[in-house]
Amino acid sequence: MLWAAMLPIGLIACTPTVQMAAPKEPITVNLNVKIQHEIYVKVDKDVDELFSDKGLF
Repeated sequence: MLWAAMLPIGLIACTPTVQMAAPKEPITVNLNVKIQHEIYVKVDKDVDELFSDKGLF
């Protein structure tokens, strides 16, 4: 009977705890990023001729 009463107390005593804390020093992230891009514009020859005509608009 005594062990039945002690069991909940024992389970509560063994409950793990997790603590979170912010670091005291600032976090530094160094990134070396190289971005290259190429843009290809491909105009259809017919569309190019259409815009070159003066009578379009």
